[in-house]
Amino acid sequence: MRKISVLCFGLMAVGIIGLAKGNTLFASEPIGIAAQVAAVALMIWARVTFGRRSFHAAADPTAGGLVTNGPYAFFRHPIYTAVCLFSLAGALTYRTPAAFGWLALIVTGAVGRMLCEETLLRGRYPEYADYASRTARMVPYIF
Repeated sequence: MRKISVLCFGLMAVGIIGLAKGNTLFASEPIGIAAQVAAVALMIWARVTFGRRSFHAAADPTAGGLVTNGPYAFFRHPIYTAVCLFSLAGALTYRTPAAFGWLALIVTGAVGRMLCEETLLRGRYPEYADYASRTARMVPYIF
């Protein structure tokens, strides 16, 4: 599971680098910029709520207890949500096939990481099933 998670992290990193190298990471239109500001705010809120846990490709998402407050009360994966929202805003600003390809890598990697983490969390925390039943992975009422 950990190897798959690290591979998915790599997909996300390659996608972000691809958007950056193609000058399509940062939005240039007001709506896109607003979405990216919201994404950064969500990521900061999530990181502060998550606490001083390790933040690297092979971090153990089960260490330190189950977090269900802050943005985690609305999204099971607010950091991945923020990364995808930020990237989506950039890709939609420029609307190039390459930008959408890089975005697809980012989303694929994020979904893969989420599924890996959820498997680990379900195994470690019996209360995770209840938490997952009342919160969305990324988009409330949709996914």
